[in-house]
Amino acid sequence: MTVEGTVGGLEERVAGRAWMVRLDPADRGGTAVRVSCGRPGCAPQVLPSAAVGRTAAVAHLATHLRAASGPRPQAYCACRADDCHTHVRTDGPRDRAPASRCGGPVVLAVINDRQGRWWRALECCARCAAAHPTAKVVATAPAVASPSAASAAGVPAGGARAAAPRPPAQIGPQFSHAASGPAPVPEGVPAARPPRPRRKRRSGKIAQRIVPFDLHPVALREELIELGDLFRAYQQRPEPDLIELSELHSRKAKAFRTWAEVTGETELRLEAERAEQAAAAALLQHQQRTGQSPAGDGQVTSRLLPGLTQWDHARAILAHVAEHTPVPGAEARLLAVLLTLRSALTGTGNLVGQDVRGLPLTDPEELIGRLVESGWLSFPGTVEELLASRPESPTPITIPSLMPDEDGPGPFVFGRKTRPKLSGWAQRVVGDKKLRKKKTGADVRLLALALAVRTSADGRLGPDGEGVEVEPLASWCAVEPDGLEALVEQLTVADWLTDAEFTADGLLRGRLTERVLPVSCPLA
Repeated sequence: MTVEGTVGGLEERVAGRAWMVRLDPADRGGTAVRVSCGRPGCAPQVLPSAAVGRTAAVAHLATHLRAASGPRPQAYCACRADDCHTHVRTDGPRDRAPASRCGGPVVLAVINDRQGRWWRALECCARCAAAHPTAKVVATAPAVASPSAASAAGVPAGGARAAAPRPPAQIGPQFSHAASGPAPVPEGVPAARPPRPRRKRRSGKIAQRIVPFDLHPVALREELIELGDLFRAYQQRPEPDLIELSELHSRKAKAFRTWAEVTGETELRLEAERAEQAAAAALLQHQQRTGQSPAGDGQVTSRLLPGLTQWDHARAILAHVAEHTPVPGAEARLLAVLLTLRSALTGTGNLVGQDVRGLPLTDPEELIGRLVESGWLSFPGTVEELLASRPESPTPITIPSLMPDEDGPGPFVFGRKTRPKLSGWAQRVVGDKKLRKKKTGADVRLLALALAVRTSADGRLGPDGEGVEVEPLASWCAVEPDGLEALVEQLTVADWLTDAEFTADGLLRGRLTERVLPVSCPLA
């Protein structure tokens, strides 16, 4: 920004020149930067990194300094013209120094912030330049003889010709009556300096804090005020936008960290840390709502079941089946999982023969008959008709224990759109191509279901990757704990599990392979 104009006084003095070269991010999330200059005719430059941009900004400023004329002795201090009356802090970060007075010769100085984001060149007095901690004086204007020094040398202050003597002014009361007219101004007395218009400073508030009107650098103050306005505007939105909220918190964390460095206040640094946590939480919530969760190394996994709620529903169904399957054995439990998902909400659903024949069951007819005899399952017709039914004419089935009571709903309370998603998820796990190709049994498919709902966000087994207890896992798969090792080996061969190991404290540790991460349901 170039300062133009004049300042009235005993002499007509030209306002000091001032311009700035800035380094700003070119896009959010990238490394590109934009170099902009306040001089007219300088187009912004976009450069690939901050290091390259900083070198280009310094070179650009040096070119202007070489092309510009030196500091002018008659220039008015640009620093003072900008109302910069506080340069240094004397005792502490909360103690403001008194207003300093301009003095000394006019110099051409360059000041910059400590982070290397902007460089400002200005004509100012030597005293103001010395008050800036980062100021570097490029050139100094030659001294100009004062009127008193000229008089001492025998030269009149008004020029080569001395002014004619004037009679002493009459001293007496002056009245403002219309007849008397305005009071005459004594000859030789300079006219009153016109008041300099005050620039109206923007006020702002963010995080229940008022942004100080004298906060420097000015770019930080403007950023804090803008963020406060953006947060208030976000609160008025009819629908939340978690991506935008995460970006706002990230900007707030960066601004508050800079604010803490400027003032030295610990509370501002803590507020910056809280803003970073809020930004990460908003981004994670968005990823979970859209089925995209962190998978490690900056990658994101798109999951078949999006969100914590559906993951909890999947775990609830598997736990219910483990407690209420009337027939023992891994095959009966696997079939119960399929039937429960088909009739979870109302206790009724439709089944076709292909659904049963697609499971690794030794004798499906005998197994379905045992479920009917126990009273857990009922359907019209015979088992043979059920296994022969086709999609165009499915067989209606009923599971009485899942039907809603008169006093309230059944054991599951998710919506009608969630049930087919959960059913499709279980079919995807049980019917995995490599599990079918390896001809794995029902116990291996049950283990795949159990491990899919017992992982961390990056696929490691157990909460926070600490591992899964062996005994409950073996009980779910309807096998003895000693037989679990063979099932784990089959999952490893089928590229479902990797780095599996049994620890001495009874835990199974390992990690789901990348190809099956989309069907995992991470623990919160």
